[in-house]
Amino acid sequence: MSAPPPPPAPTGSTASTPSAAPTPPRTGYAAVFAVREFRAVFAAHVLSMLGLVVAEISLSVLVYDLTGSPLLSALTLALGFLPYVVGGTLLSGVADRFPARRVLVVCDLVCAACVVPMAAPGAPIAVLLVLRCCLAAVAPVFSGTRMATLADILGDGDLFVLGRSLLRITAQSGLLVGYGLGGLLLTAASPRQALLITVGTFLASAAFLRVGTRRRPARARTGGALVADSLRGARHVLADRRVRVLLLLFWLPPTFAVAPEALAAPYADGLGAGSAGLGLLMCALPVGTLAGEVFAGARLRPAVRERIALPLVCLTLLPYLGYALRPGLVVSVLLLVVSGAGAAYTLGVDQWFVRAVPEELRGRAMTLLSAGLMTFQGVGMALAGVAAEVAGVPAAVAGAGVLGTAVCVLLAWEARRAGAGADGPRKGARRARGTEERDGADRDMTAG
Repeated sequence: MSAPPPPPAPTGSTASTPSAAPTPPRTGYAAVFAVREFRAVFAAHVLSMLGLVVAEISLSVLVYDLTGSPLLSALTLALGFLPYVVGGTLLSGVADRFPARRVLVVCDLVCAACVVPMAAPGAPIAVLLVLRCCLAAVAPVFSGTRMATLADILGDGDLFVLGRSLLRITAQSGLLVGYGLGGLLLTAASPRQALLITVGTFLASAAFLRVGTRRRPARARTGGALVADSLRGARHVLADRRVRVLLLLFWLPPTFAVAPEALAAPYADGLGAGSAGLGLLMCALPVGTLAGEVFAGARLRPAVRERIALPLVCLTLLPYLGYALRPGLVVSVLLLVVSGAGAAYTLGVDQWFVRAVPEELRGRAMTLLSAGLMTFQGVGMALAGVAAEVAGVPAAVAGAGVLGTAVCVLLAWEARRAGAGADGPRKGARRARGTEERDGADRDMTAG
C-alpha cells in the first residue's frame, strides 16, 4: 500500500528542497576577512602599526646617537605611553563629532606630517621629543575611531569580536616582527632614512582607508568646544556602572601583566641567560597571547567565550606566582606563555562592552579604552621597576601576580554585580543571530 502524497504547500510557502538548502554562513576569522571594508582596515592597521614600531626604534636610536644619553633614549620610548591619556580624554570627541573615515585618514596624515621633520637633518632634540608626543596623542583617537568603525562594518555581534581579535593578534605579531625588521632596517639605513620609510607606511594606510571604506555620517551632532565636549562625553561614558567595570577589566589586568616584560632585562641578567634569553622572555607573553586569541576565536563559540571570560581573568596572573621560586629560563618562559594565553578573556569582554555602550558614544568609549590601556600599562611598568628596586625582580613579579589576581577577582565579582553580561546566554544568542543577519547583508554589499 503506497503512502499518501504529501499535502500541497501553502501559497507563498518557501518550502525548500534538498538542492535549495541554504548554505550555512561562514564562521570564524574567514567570515571577517570576507568583508571587503574590513580587509582595507586590516591592511591599513598593519601598515600604520609597522610604521609606529619602526619610528619608535629609529627615533630612539637617533636620539641616542645625537646625545649619547641612555636616559633620553629611554624617554623617547616612554613618551609613547604618557600622552595617550591626553589624547584619549581631551580629544576623544573627535571620534564621534566627525565622519569616521575622515578622522582615520586625517590621523594617518598627521602622523606622516610629524615624522617628516624628525627625518630632517639638524632637527633639535626638543623638537624630536615634542613630535613624538604628538604621535602618541593622535594614536588613541585613531585607535578608538577604528574600533568604533569596526562595529559599523561588522555589526556588534561575533564578527566585531573576531575583528577586534584579529587586530590584537596582528599588533602582537607586529611587535615581534616589527622590532626585528626595524633592527635589520637600521643595519642597512640610517635612522633618518628609516623614518622616511615610515612616512610612506602612514600615507599608504591613509590611502587604504580612503579608498577601501565608505563614508558614514558622524555619530553625534554636538557643538561647542572640542575639549569640553570630549570631557562631557567621557563623563557620560563613565557614568554607567557597567561600562566602568568593563573598562577596568580591560585596564587593570594588563597593569600587572607587564611586570615581567618591564623587568626582563635584569631578570635575564640574573639568570646569566644573555641576549638570547632576554629575547625569549620578551617574546613569551606575546606568543601566549597569540595562541590564546587564535584558539578562542577559531575554536570556541561566542557563548562559551563569554561564559569563560570572568573565570579566565581570575586565573591569568596566577602563573606569576611561580617567580617566587626563582625558576630558570625554560620554566620562566613557560609561565609567561601560559599567563599570556589567559588574555583571551578579552574576547568575551569585547562583546559585553560593545553592547553596553550607546552607539552615539561608541567612538569616545573606544578612545577612552585605548588611552586607558596604554596609560595603565605605562604606570604598571614604572611600578614594577620601583618594586624590583625594593624587593628584587622575582619578588616583584610574584607580587604582581598576587596583587593582580586579587584585583581581578574583585573585578569579576563587581562585574557580576553590575550585570556585565546582562544580556544572558539566551538573550545574547538572540541578539547574535540578529547581528549575523545584518552581517550577512553587509557581506553582500561589501564583499569583493
